[in-house]
Amino acid sequence: MNSILYIGCYTQMLSKDFGGKGDGIYTIEINNSNGKITVLHRCPMTNPAYLALSDDNQYLYALTEVSINDNPKVKAFKIRKDYSLQLVNEQVIDGDLPCHITYANGCLLIACYGSGNILLFPTKDTGGVLPSTQNFQHKGNSMNLVRQEAPHAHQTVIHPNKKDAFVPDLGIDLIKAYKLNDTTLSPVKNKDIAVEKGGGPRHMVFNKKGDLGYLMNELTGDISILKQKEDKFTFVKSVKSLPLSFKGIPSGSAIRIHPNGNYLYAGNRTLDAITIFKIHDDDLELQSFQPTKGKTLREFNIISNGKWLVACLQDSDEVIVYKITSSGELLEQHRSYDITSAVCVTTAVN
Repeated sequence: MNSILYIGCYTQMLSKDFGGKGDGIYTIEINNSNGKITVLHRCPMTNPAYLALSDDNQYLYALTEVSINDNPKVKAFKIRKDYSLQLVNEQVIDGDLPCHITYANGCLLIACYGSGNILLFPTKDTGGVLPSTQNFQHKGNSMNLVRQEAPHAHQTVIHPNKKDAFVPDLGIDLIKAYKLNDTTLSPVKNKDIAVEKGGGPRHMVFNKKGDLGYLMNELTGDISILKQKEDKFTFVKSVKSLPLSFKGIPSGSAIRIHPNGNYLYAGNRTLDAITIFKIHDDDLELQSFQPTKGKTLREFNIISNGKWLVACLQDSDEVIVYKITSSGELLEQHRSYDITSAVCVTTAVN
């Protein structure tokens, strides 16, 4: 059986040199024999820069990444039998430049980069999204006066225990900790994770056991290794994800762990390559760099139980499917030019 997934893109420019010209949300079919991509459907929507699937894969949720003056929204879609999308409803997001959405416990957690806050939206049994019931505003700044002048919440990630939630905040060099109890989110300040100053926390992942976390720092491209000690995560060390010869401005993007738990993959937008690490207990061994030969590597995801890695290249209008070998290396199988300004990709729904 082939795999079906969804890709979100930028459909308009957010600034003079940042944004895109895509069509909205793309329904994608991947041939599991050769990795070839086919676009099945296009769903028009403004800047669906991040997507989330419900646990039963019956609904897709998307946010519109626009400024607060342009009334950002979160939209709920029913996934039809042919995998096209039917709009269920939408709600207003009280934040500036919402950039990440997570589904957990029948709720949506949304991080807003521009305003530095996170919001909780309950959902209905019928898939629709209800108005926001909670809004948490981060405070502070850090050492990079241009990028860290204020809070910039960048992701909400759920710990494998399904109870703890963490929010990497690029602007304050802190991972804010929360407790998710049914449909209620509560800050847990004593579990906040401080990381190296100037790194700019962007996205993080946990191993399956949940005792190790790995944070992608956007401003340095470094990976922070975090270890759980007495029910709290602490910073262990940072590992470079860029070559020693790299002379550009770092711009870390995505980070994923292979389902087998042996390999970590990190993306960099200015290097436009995926860095592959071998995981050794609480350390990382640099294995190799996989150049994308495209421009502006954004999110990528690992699907089909670890067979494929699907990467989005925002500014070269490409989506690449890599086959993941038994040694963790990436072999390009297919490069699609049919998806414009792609920036995020879901896991497979079948």
